[in-house]
Amino acid sequence: MLTMGSVVLGVDDVPRAVAFWTRALGYVPRGDGDEQWAVLLPPRPGGVQLALGRSVSPVQEHPRVHLDLYAADAAEQAAEVERLVALGARRVDWDSYPPDPDFVVLADPDGNRFCVIDTAHG
Repeated sequence: MLTMGSVVLGVDDVPRAVAFWTRALGYVPRGDGDEQWAVLLPPRPGGVQLALGRSVSPVQEHPRVHLDLYAADAAEQAAEVERLVALGARRVDWDSYPPDPDFVVLADPDGNRFCVIDTAHG
């Protein structure tokens, strides 16, 4: 049976992406990495790795795959969004929000979209 080992993001600048995602998620680099490729390990055993690879493909405005980062409630979601923006993420003017969303769309410094989810949202 297969298991999920890594999620791979294409990025413009691997060292910049490593700096952002290690601070955003508390992950640590596996080995030294380089300008083309790096793997980040989760702080707790059993989590999914995040791999960052140099890519020249343009960022998709409505990506087919993205990361969902979970917050315990609306207050934690708001605090995490602000923390991530302070680290270099930016808010995305998302045109597909439902009337009462449980998520906020952000982009990392390379433009990759991801969501911060309020898991207590009813």
